[in-house]
Amino acid sequence: MTVVILPDGTRREFPDGVTAADVLKTLGQRLQKEALVARVNGRLVDLSTPLPPEAAVTFLTFADEEGRDVYRHTSAHILAQAVKRLYPEAKLAIGPAIADGFYYDFDVPRPFTPEDLARIEAEMERIIKEDLPLERSELSREEARAAFLAAGETYKVEIIDELPPDAVISCYRQGEFTDLCAGPHLPSTGYVRAFKLLSVAGAYWRGDERNKMLQRIYGTSFPKKSLLEEHLHRLEEAKRRDHRRLGAELDLFSIREEGPGFPFFHPKGMIIRNELEAFWREVHRRRGYQEIRTPIILRRELWERSGHWDHYKENMYFTTIDDQPYAIKPMNCPGGILVFKRRVHSYRELPVRMAEMGLVHRHELSGVLHGLMRVRCFTQDDAHIFCRRDQVREEILQIIDLVEYFYREVFGFDYHVELSTKPEKAMGDDAIWELATGALREALEARGLPYKVNEGDGAFYGPKIDFHLRDCLGRTWQCGTIQADFLMPEKFDLYYVGEDGQRHRPVMLHRVVFGSLERFIAILTEHFAGAFPVWLAPVQVRVLPITDRHAAYAAAVTRQIEEADIRVELDARNEKVNYKIREAQVQKVPYMLVVGDREAAEGTVAVRHRSQGDLGVVLLSDFINRVREEIKTRKI
Repeated sequence: MTVVILPDGTRREFPDGVTAADVLKTLGQRLQKEALVARVNGRLVDLSTPLPPEAAVTFLTFADEEGRDVYRHTSAHILAQAVKRLYPEAKLAIGPAIADGFYYDFDVPRPFTPEDLARIEAEMERIIKEDLPLERSELSREEARAAFLAAGETYKVEIIDELPPDAVISCYRQGEFTDLCAGPHLPSTGYVRAFKLLSVAGAYWRGDERNKMLQRIYGTSFPKKSLLEEHLHRLEEAKRRDHRRLGAELDLFSIREEGPGFPFFHPKGMIIRNELEAFWREVHRRRGYQEIRTPIILRRELWERSGHWDHYKENMYFTTIDDQPYAIKPMNCPGGILVFKRRVHSYRELPVRMAEMGLVHRHELSGVLHGLMRVRCFTQDDAHIFCRRDQVREEILQIIDLVEYFYREVFGFDYHVELSTKPEKAMGDDAIWELATGALREALEARGLPYKVNEGDGAFYGPKIDFHLRDCLGRTWQCGTIQADFLMPEKFDLYYVGEDGQRHRPVMLHRVVFGSLERFIAILTEHFAGAFPVWLAPVQVRVLPITDRHAAYAAAVTRQIEEADIRVELDARNEKVNYKIREAQVQKVPYMLVVGDREAAEGTVAVRHRSQGDLGVVLLSDFINRVREEIKTRKI
């Protein structure tokens, strides 16, 4: 007999050879309808999988992340089958599930067109209606290699050749189509209820620009048409909010062909940058940070000593000065270390908190560059804290409080936390990593913050806490980071003089809040759809005279607003006032002041807000006080 243990602890007996699907038939109708895949003794398996003699079984639905991944992975196989039916010459690469969808890469003689996508969608519909079962089989390496070589699927052969010797090689067949895949999958193609192909793009095989460019088709799928429609609406809203489009329309920044991945900030974009930096400096001064600035170019030996040469050189830029090799910094930490090391520190001075708005350069492949989100040079709001071991927990807690203040209190973002542990390629032994990881974990638990663990995703020199903020469309962005580092102080022989007069090794905490200033501006642009809060808006007020005879009073109003340190523009063009209002709204100006005969006679202004409309006529002095208060409190 097979003993099945259900999530509530119930134990049931079934005949040997029972499958997960057989167990499912004995449970509630709703679960029978919604279950997509099973977790058996901690491992995801197809519903058709026979169970071992004792099996702890959990059924996953589309509401579970792993269930969604299986649903969309099967959708990718349906896409690949449709392409092979329509374009038999296409060669298959890979087709995984991704956040909110899936993709498949194909090697085809010519790029896919929008008309091709429509044909592929229609064929996918036919495959779904055929309700083809997905059947798993396991092959020897020789069998798998011979089968895919005979089918001309050279990319699959390459994948097989790179699998470890003891790897289980499995395939999934649906109708006439077979794909190399570890699985698991949905029971049949008919489980996919609603889908949409979204776009096609070029993608290098294995993400390496030295390899061939493939065609990547993106899509998404859902168990209900209504969910698909909601998702497509969010995508349209995301396009409307795209920071690249708004950056051009609002004249904030540009990316030029003379410098791919190297953004140019225009005057209005610089206002946003400068306001964010001023806010950052104000908060950091109050919290005991000292600001520093370190060079962009430093000798190669420094990067060898820090470990960046061994672990990060593929992402770095290099140059030669006086016949000596130098590197353009990809991170600020070695420079901060040198500033700390400039003199001897006493235990009484610690913690030493040094903050830097540091420009860094990292080589990114051209195919992944994306506006301000993914660039080749960006400004990190770095800080490096050198402290005693007994201070680590309190310093991490203070950083968490700082992140909470920035994200939730000032900008109104929710966020979640992830803890990333030692990666495969890392410096230092397990004991040091356990010490550092334990310090981060203890601080999170002391703060009462729930967190997800990402095994093996830490930096090469230390574990980290990542803060993922959520925008108004529900998208998450990784911004803030805290890294506990016991290794760099060893590598650079950092020390402080303790109470006993002896040398002691400090702990180094790395942290950012904005993360990349450029990326944070992109996130804010999309979150607010370009309608920045008043304190960040490049133009806070626009004065609109109704006719030319009101121009003198409008100019006087503009001067008074300027003297109050409010960013103001005068629109004195000979245009109708409604036209001027519409244009100000397109430019997302928070306040428009309309002035005519009455306002000039009474010393007032007629106030319009970009989203609230007409706010009535008020004294100019009252309006100025109102706006100054919004700026002072950084009202969202």
